[in-house]
Amino acid sequence: MLTNRPRFNQLKAKRQVKDISQSIFRRPGRDIPAGIVVFLVALPLCLGIALASGAPLISGLIAGMVGGLVTGIASKSHTSVSGPAASLSAVVLTALEVLETFDVFLLALFIGGLIQVILGFLKSGMIADYMPTSIIKGLLAAIGLILIISQLPYALGVELDKSRLLDYSQSFFSGVIETGALVLSLFAPGALILAVSSLLLMIFWEKTALKNVKWLPPSLFVVLFGVLLNQTFKFLLPALYLDGIHLVHIPEINDPTALFTFPDFSAIDNFQVWTYAFTIAIIGSIATLLNLEATDNLDPHKRRSPPNQELVAQGIGNSIVGLIGGIPITSVIVRSSVNIEAGAETKLSTIIHGFLLTVSVLFLSTIINLIPLASLAAILLLVGYKLTSYSIITQMYRKGWSQFIPFAVTVTAILLTDVLIGVLIGSASSVFFLLRGNYYNPFYMEETNPGSKRKTIRLELSNEVSFLNKPAIKRILWNLPKGTRITIDASFSSYIEPDVLEILNDYQTTFARENAIDFTIVGLKDSYAPSNEVVIGKPAVINRADLKKPANVLQYLKEGNKRYADGNLVSRRFQNKKLKDFIKDVPLAVVVNCIDMREPLNMLLNTGIGDLIPLKAAGTLLDNHLVHTLEIACREQGAVLIVVLANSDNHLLKNALKRVLAEPTAPFSPLLVPAIEAGYFSPERFRSEDLSHWSDRLARWNAAPAQTKIVHTNAYLRTHINQGKVGLCMAFFHRKDGTIDFFPLYQPTN
Repeated sequence: MLTNRPRFNQLKAKRQVKDISQSIFRRPGRDIPAGIVVFLVALPLCLGIALASGAPLISGLIAGMVGGLVTGIASKSHTSVSGPAASLSAVVLTALEVLETFDVFLLALFIGGLIQVILGFLKSGMIADYMPTSIIKGLLAAIGLILIISQLPYALGVELDKSRLLDYSQSFFSGVIETGALVLSLFAPGALILAVSSLLLMIFWEKTALKNVKWLPPSLFVVLFGVLLNQTFKFLLPALYLDGIHLVHIPEINDPTALFTFPDFSAIDNFQVWTYAFTIAIIGSIATLLNLEATDNLDPHKRRSPPNQELVAQGIGNSIVGLIGGIPITSVIVRSSVNIEAGAETKLSTIIHGFLLTVSVLFLSTIINLIPLASLAAILLLVGYKLTSYSIITQMYRKGWSQFIPFAVTVTAILLTDVLIGVLIGSASSVFFLLRGNYYNPFYMEETNPGSKRKTIRLELSNEVSFLNKPAIKRILWNLPKGTRITIDASFSSYIEPDVLEILNDYQTTFARENAIDFTIVGLKDSYAPSNEVVIGKPAVINRADLKKPANVLQYLKEGNKRYADGNLVSRRFQNKKLKDFIKDVPLAVVVNCIDMREPLNMLLNTGIGDLIPLKAAGTLLDNHLVHTLEIACREQGAVLIVVLANSDNHLLKNALKRVLAEPTAPFSPLLVPAIEAGYFSPERFRSEDLSHWSDRLARWNAAPAQTKIVHTNAYLRTHINQGKVGLCMAFFHRKDGTIDFFPLYQPTN
């Protein structure tokens, strides 16, 4: 039963994720309110982006309807919401000027959608996997700032031209002084009161019992509150009442056929049509992939959306929009972040938002037009703050300049230009740090015999050596003094670029000989070829701030052992003076294993120096002194995880079992006594052919009493394990392949 429990828990967890992924009706209590909130937020954005694009206002609503109903159904993303794209508004504006008529533009949009479908089938969505996290977080932060500044006029009730507020494709700072002056002189007190009270309601919502009412998200309540408060102003305080431009405005549709405009297929041979078709397809696809990646990062379940399927879904949506008179759609981070914040679990919320847009356009324009824009602005202000909060900025800063500078450059570039150009500029800065890192980190070099008259150097190549490393290798080798003895160790290299091999060969056959340099290469393979089956790369830099919880540390150890078993371990060689810097860090875990196991834990788990505290016990059976030592490791040194690690092919247990066969009347080894007393092992039935089988079973079984003893004999550990501050789990090391099976964290029974 003990060995089957982790497998059962894993299957149970997978089933839960599968259920969320497959059924869009699993969480209607969360998805329906979220869909309503997204609809309320998307409504003014659809109108505003259409206005900023120079297109008919109704085209923005059509794009929102198709984005929700068609793309929402075709997409396999759980939380992404599609609609008219602010990042494409400049393209649409220019295209309408060049193509002159809206129906000719619709033809370009229709063709662009078909191109997107083709890109999806060609699996072009892989580009999203290469986008650095710093760029994605920079995109989110920039969108957050744009949301905050662009929604402030609505929160203040300033009557400004909407195109100046919603045109995100233009420079963010253009006309900012003039806009600021108008905001200060023209604000409406009623809008300010409504916006501030709405913000306070949402901020303090989680601190009241109302947070347990999942079917009524605070953002939806704020919209209802805004309508009621504004109607109260109308009868009791007319000076504060908001009407006209301060309210949502949907054009009335008396004839449903008047909704649609059809493309002019007679312009199919127009070169400019095809130019803008490809432009819309490429920019729309990149924007979609970036927003999709950013949305997945915000998803609390951290589910991954298939990018190629998303391109197909967006292409289908854009083709239909082009046929009936809309503007381009993409996955939109503003709507998506609002969707996640409102508690959406599946794409049902996206479909509901599209359905409500359709119903509102056809039947509910009078009711929807009662909603103050200040209420919607308050929702977006809070969303914007969460996307660009101080904690996110400090988190990126703590990751180092190589992460923070691309993040800051992306934010600044998006604000100064537009979303696409800003992301490209940020990506260029990220590539700079990538090239810089490859230049300085292709190898580890040490002087192995510093006391000798002849300089002796050992140079260990990295896991992967590419053409980007050529300058650094050449700089080191060609600057060595005459008479140097150098050894290059390629044992840990899974791949070496042919250009680098050629450099090493030239150096050995010419420069080294001519300058009396003793040059040796060890560990070089006969051939190197990139493999799709083996992941070649350096382990990601771990932010130790993320390793404060036992579950996170356990996952870190699992991933480390997988890298070791897959052959992706990178050798760590440090000088003595550098060891102190690592040992200063708080340890992550304390590992109890048998004295029979002498394999280095840091290598098996691919952890840093000082991350683990190893304790040895014969057969992993603990006494009171070792349990107290575990307490000190957690209480005094800060370890948050205890791992009881058994191992296969345990020679101590094998010898104890051999003694059972050789001396049946002799006292049993203390390593076997717990299993015998529990009835798990019967010496009378034991046979020599079962030696290896039973030694592994007993090694695994002995970990259970050790775990029980830790919990039941030490009050400090029991309390902290029950509170989740310290984790406890068992594990089993397979000597044959180097893998470690980790059991789930110990769960206290009430």
